[in-house]
Amino acid sequence: MAAECLPPSLLILGLAVSVVCAGSLYPRDSESRVVKTLDGIWDFRADYSNSRNDSFQHSWWSQPLSASGDVMPMPVPSSYNDIYNDKALRDFVGWVWYETQFFVPSDWRDQRVVLRLGSAHYYAVVWVNGQEVMRHDGGHLPFEGEVNSAVNFNGPNRLTVAVNNTLLATTLPPGSLSFHGGAKYPPHYFVQNVQMDFFNYAGIHRHVHLYVTPRVYVDDVTITTSINGNNGEVNYTITLGGSSGDSPPGVEISVEDRDGNTVTSHPVTSLTGTVEVNNARFWWPWTMKPSDPGYMYTLKVNVSTGDVYRQMFGIRTVQATDSQLLINSKPFYCLGVAKHEDADIRGKGLDYPLIARDFVMIKWLGANCFRTSHYPYSEEMMDQADQQGVVVIDESPAVGIKKAENFGAVSLSHHKDVMTELVQRDKNRPSVVMWSVANEPSSNMQQAEPYFKDVIQHTRQLDPTRPITFATMHAASDDRVVQFVDVISINRYYGWYTDTGHTEVIQGHLSDDLKSWRNKHHDKPILITEYGADTIAGMHEEPSFVFTEEYQTDFMSEYHKTFDTYRAQYLVGEMVWNFADFMTVEGVRRVVGNRKGVLTRQRQPKAAGHLLRARYLKVANTTWHTT
Repeated sequence: MAAECLPPSLLILGLAVSVVCAGSLYPRDSESRVVKTLDGIWDFRADYSNSRNDSFQHSWWSQPLSASGDVMPMPVPSSYNDIYNDKALRDFVGWVWYETQFFVPSDWRDQRVVLRLGSAHYYAVVWVNGQEVMRHDGGHLPFEGEVNSAVNFNGPNRLTVAVNNTLLATTLPPGSLSFHGGAKYPPHYFVQNVQMDFFNYAGIHRHVHLYVTPRVYVDDVTITTSINGNNGEVNYTITLGGSSGDSPPGVEISVEDRDGNTVTSHPVTSLTGTVEVNNARFWWPWTMKPSDPGYMYTLKVNVSTGDVYRQMFGIRTVQATDSQLLINSKPFYCLGVAKHEDADIRGKGLDYPLIARDFVMIKWLGANCFRTSHYPYSEEMMDQADQQGVVVIDESPAVGIKKAENFGAVSLSHHKDVMTELVQRDKNRPSVVMWSVANEPSSNMQQAEPYFKDVIQHTRQLDPTRPITFATMHAASDDRVVQFVDVISINRYYGWYTDTGHTEVIQGHLSDDLKSWRNKHHDKPILITEYGADTIAGMHEEPSFVFTEEYQTDFMSEYHKTFDTYRAQYLVGEMVWNFADFMTVEGVRRVVGNRKGVLTRQRQPKAAGHLLRARYLKVANTTWHTT
């Protein structure tokens, strides 16, 4: 990697786990790069020992995994929790082990061979042929390392990955372990406590890639854009990796349009500069008028030492004013959904049919934006947001930061590392218009103020081109953190968690709430990032009653009336909670998961889905004429 990462180590059930830098550039084939996928059915074992640490004491990585005991087939990518009919494995907390074999072409010997994991939740240690090659702390984001010294070019290679899903006070999301003894509990009994309202799915969730580059290679590309009349200005910074001797290699850049035609090309004398695209086609959200939604260009970087990398980008600007969110200097109103990457039998494992279906249903609803609640989504899903013109609020996995022990120095350092990895991964995406640093933290606590001031300042230094937000559940009177953000994002459940069943109070409460935020922070626009009611699909009652489809539509209709009052003023968007039903931990408030989706978990609409579709299509026909 181009820079060293020196974060602190973490002690997880007896193992010190340090982290490595995230892989920033997605592996893409080119004239100089070849990408292999190592996805498939891997061998799998869970360490059920009382300490969850016998696997390390007996060095399971040092020989084929089957030598340590019975293995089972496990798909990669997937969440291991939902594959087998085994409650112990579904709810397992601790180390699980994956293993597969792969071959490296012999003509890769003199090039740089890189192993990349798109996501492993939560901690991961990786060995190739029994040699440790990398470790990573945190789920949802990629990590990679050069493996030339570990691979065999003349035969099979054994890849072993250990993954631990334990959540502690310093992880994102945080959690804790409760240990119970005595005659009332089984021996060595403990429970994972979570501080978020979704299931702690675990495993290797995204692609595992092996790819090759020349020894001198493009390590990173950063692109920002601006608009000058009909022209687009493309600002680039290129970082090279590897040794090129005494003189730097020559670099040529070119910009290609969506059809692959070169619109500008020239050698560069500096790895930082600007090129202009005349009569550019700008990136627009798909319901914004006039529009050519999701128009993408490609910056081609050609290094004289042989490496070629192509980075897709869109030409657009984004800005938050005191009452508007502007894309390309035009007001944008978010007709949105909050989501979860959650499938029936893969948990949070990458699923192309699910991604395709989600975008079909996002557009069926008439939605033009979503929030990656409450963690970064896959790069493949983000690619589709770029290309289909769907706006994204990109959120970190900092959900449930609620206790004093979650605001310590170790937590702060890790939170900043995660924001660095997130921005590094998604900085070139035109669909990403805002960074969200957290969801529903205890932003009323004294410790929250310096903690989030630091996190937000760090994120703004990483990327000064996008607004920053976080989703608050607190009132304007006691929140300490909103002062630092550019957009106020609030989650509200009047008529559900408070005044349950009483939709008649929603307009009054929500209106008073919005006014109080505006009076305190009159220089910031407001976005509703959550509102919703649990609904069992097919349950009906007239008059409406909680958990029925009728109540969900009555509930949402009251919110919509208030939104219509304030969207002509300083409300810049509305996001229903949730796009689709999703799995949670077991609890008396949840009926096999969270049922607030306007779609079922199988992506079929409830009555509320039809209500939202009618609203969004109607509002989309008027929003863009607002000044």
